[in-house]
Amino acid sequence: MSDLATYITSTATVCHGKLTFRGTRVMVWQVLDALANGESYEAILDAWPSITKEHIHAALRLPVHREA
Repeated sequence: MSDLATYITSTATVCHGKLTFRGTRVMVWQVLDALANGESYEAILDAWPSITKEHIHAALRLPVHREA
């Protein structure tokens, strides 16, 4: 998980504590939502030039929590 911490963080004073990509205000959910809607890596990187493919890969490795 420390590998994920290189790219993803949560800070109460940035985007209300939502998961963001370290050093940016790009929220992880935004990128995951774009991927789910069929956006390509290239389109995402064009839309948010402050992130890299490594940021996207880290977001895809986040554990999924499901409610019972």
